[in-house]
Amino acid sequence: MQAVHVITGRGVPLRRSDVDTDQIIPSDWLKRVERTGFGEGLFSEWRESSDFVLNQSRYHGANVLVAGPNFGTGSSREHAVWALQDYGFAAVLSSRFADIFRNNSTKTGLLAITIPQDVIERIWEALDDDPATEIVIDVEQRRVAVPSLGIDVSFPLDDFTQHRFLNGLDDVGLTLQHDTDIAGYERTRAAWMPRVTAS
Repeated sequence: MQAVHVITGRGVPLRRSDVDTDQIIPSDWLKRVERTGFGEGLFSEWRESSDFVLNQSRYHGANVLVAGPNFGTGSSREHAVWALQDYGFAAVLSSRFADIFRNNSTKTGLLAITIPQDVIERIWEALDDDPATEIVIDVEQRRVAVPSLGIDVSFPLDDFTQHRFLNGLDDVGLTLQHDTDIAGYERTRAAWMPRVTAS
């Protein structure tokens, strides 16, 4: 997982609420055994409609999804997060996230940032008018800013999750911080027991 301090970029206005994980990445994509290539399946059923926002060239290359409330509901599938990241999104802004989606995002380095709905709607309007509108997400300061709109709001982020993002620590990275203790423990185990060895 890459460390994340500040994300500066452009947004895509997804004016839909209650977007579930099956809409983010339809179930027929779950047959893949790799963790890559899911970007092609992101919102694939909606992308069949020519006017869907991701089909609009003016939003190509944007790295922040600005979504409606209750984003990421439904079944727990890491594939939804992988699809968003593989497509190129580094963050999702919403006024409310499903807990499971937020947890999956935290573990893979996708920022799921909660800000008020009225701020989301102001950003939507700005992106409709000017897709080049700059969005700045500062993980260290826990703030989202849209300088051209005078928006600068805080967002909730617990200290541990902030630490994970700032230091690029997924679950494996967190475990490896204790590699000396693990190695010491392995040396004390009986020789006949299974053991962890360095590769």
